[in-house]
Amino acid sequence: MDMQTTFLDRLFESGLLIDTGVDGLYGRSGQFEDVIAAFERLIDKFGGADGAEAMRFPPGMNRAFFEKSGYMKSFPQLAGTVHSFCGGELDHMSLLQCMEVGDDWTKDQQATDIVLTPAACYPLYPTVARRGKLPMGGGLFDLQSYCFRHEPSRDPARQQLFRMREYICMGTEQHVTDFRQCWMDRGVEMMKAVGLDVTIDIANDPFFGRAGKMLANNQRDQNLKFELLIPITSVAEPTACMSFNYHQDAFGAKWELYLEDDSVAHTACVGFGLERIALALFHHHGLEVRHWPSKVRQALWG
Repeated sequence: MDMQTTFLDRLFESGLLIDTGVDGLYGRSGQFEDVIAAFERLIDKFGGADGAEAMRFPPGMNRAFFEKSGYMKSFPQLAGTVHSFCGGELDHMSLLQCMEVGDDWTKDQQATDIVLTPAACYPLYPTVARRGKLPMGGGLFDLQSYCFRHEPSRDPARQQLFRMREYICMGTEQHVTDFRQCWMDRGVEMMKAVGLDVTIDIANDPFFGRAGKMLANNQRDQNLKFELLIPITSVAEPTACMSFNYHQDAFGAKWELYLEDDSVAHTACVGFGLERIALALFHHHGLEVRHWPSKVRQALWG
């Protein structure tokens, strides 16, 4: 924990991250944003020729779609909902009185139709489903969004609001698993280009509760999730900066995603944790970008 806090303090002192008073909720400097923008251009360089359809959703999604996704069954501890004041004048007076004496003024807030987006791909599936059947060649989509996960931490690589860039592939089992393997190879090549040593390892999502342990074991047993790991605040426990996920036909069946031959579409995705990748670069190459190795700066800025 000391190593995490020390790195976070250095990021604050340098101005790269801006303290808001809430763990895991930070502002970013222009330099920090420039590194993320440069890395996204590198992503485009590797994946741009694939012809993915780009979509950009806001960091909130339709609550009905969120409920249908099943996220609350697996990750209730991470979810964030948007609540608002929906009362009248007397309710407003009561709210202000609560605030004045330091009582809980949020207790009468009501849930809106918006939920904070937990992963960039979640709004995509119902969007594609509404279009009708996918061609036999499948579909490929490029997304980027701020995402929310409620896990306050002093580890700068575990933020509550962060950006995720994703490519999502829909098609046959062979098609989407080939896509995933391609990006596992590309991921290693990309990180090598920016001077980062990585490992790829089998992984599982943080499923909730006792039933979640069985889901996590099944996910590992079936090789459904791999992560690209880079040491940031710990060598013993490196940070997942990319993930490579094969969902089988789970999302296809849930959202009724069909191919032209009426078979249920399989899906896979590759996700880039943009803040984590930027933090890995700052941790390994220093907090002053102008002092980074020339090969790294060449890879990012040309």
